Amino acid sequence: MKIIKANPDKINEDIIFEAINVLANGGIVLYPTDTVYGLGANIFNNKAVRRVFEIKKRSFLKPLSILVRDVKSVDAVAKLSSSQRKCINACLPGAYTFILNKRKIVPRYVTSGSSYVGVRVPDCELACRLASIFPITTTSANLSDDKVLSNPCEILEQLDCEVDLVIDVGNLNSSKASSIIDLTGLKPKIIRD
Repeated sequence: MKIIKANPDKINEDIIFEAINVLANGGIVLYPTDTVYGLGANIFNNKAVRRVFEIKKRSFLKPLSILVRDVKSVDAVAKLSSSQRKCINACLPGAYTFILNKRKIVPRYVTSGSSYVGVRVPDCELACRLASIFPITTTSANLSDDKVLSNPCEILEQLDCEVDLVIDVGNLNSSKASSIIDLTGLKPKIIRD
């Protein structure tokens, strides 16, 4: 496991390159977002995605959300109506995960066989840059149903396992994960505030 100290306000291209390389080769990256630290894996690598489930001790029946590099990229992974697009454009980038109808490109393994996918574009350039070549998983870096922590050292202690790379920007100001809004029905439905 490698830990790299980073400044969230000043993007270091070498760190981004190294993290994307780890992700491209099936590794897991612990990375900061605008809310909490996340566990990232290349969504197209089933072994890596499986590791995220195992690290979190998360049921394989509970889907993972994905992070894309920008609002335009949401179209690549989800089918959007004009009203959904309007909502997303108004809220993203930001601390929201939107449940949408997934496109076939999104592996069933990530979504636990569901026809829906949770999509995030955080207000965090560093996190978005990690998804500049392919979408990555975005799930809070904690054991399932356990406390969400905001410091990488405490997170690693809780997880009691090794990830391949840690991007450490220090304590985050939040320990609250993104709000989840389901846009698949006739009206938006708040799943998690």
